[in-house]
Amino acid sequence: MAMTALALASALTVAACATRVDTHGNLPDPDRMSQIKPGKTQAEVQQLIGSPSSVAAFDRKTWYYISQRNETFAIFKPEVDDRKILVIRFDDKGVVETVDSLGLEEAKNIKPVERVTPTAGNELTVIEQMLGNFGRFNKKPPSNPSPTGGPGGPAGPSGY
Repeated sequence: MAMTALALASALTVAACATRVDTHGNLPDPDRMSQIKPGKTQAEVQQLIGSPSSVAAFDRKTWYYISQRNETFAIFKPEVDDRKILVIRFDDKGVVETVDSLGLEEAKNIKPVERVTPTAGNELTVIEQMLGNFGRFNKKPPSNPSPTGGPGGPAGPSGY
């Protein structure tokens, strides 16, 4: 019995540490992508490989099809294993001008800015916050005597 429990616990531990693979985005079939050449219209491209993942914000003539695969081992941070971006640029008439494919090799690492935005108001320490809340909770609501005296008041229970 103990050996069975030990074997089961070992199997669960090993299964919990398995690598998980997540795929995100839209990467069209390579056979269909090869059919996209200069001269095709936006409608033909959309019919072949579907709607783009993203469209350029300012010129609307550049479509992006983006796909990414992440691997996560146990509780560690996910690592990008593969990334593919298909970039299709159209001319003013909606006809394909260029088709480019980018991979993880072309990716550039950017360093986020570590600035802190100041906020208005006072910065309180933990002690000041605790002392500031002292007595704010579980207060009894104020007792409001009835204008007529209420039950048991000077006029009695019936209000006479």
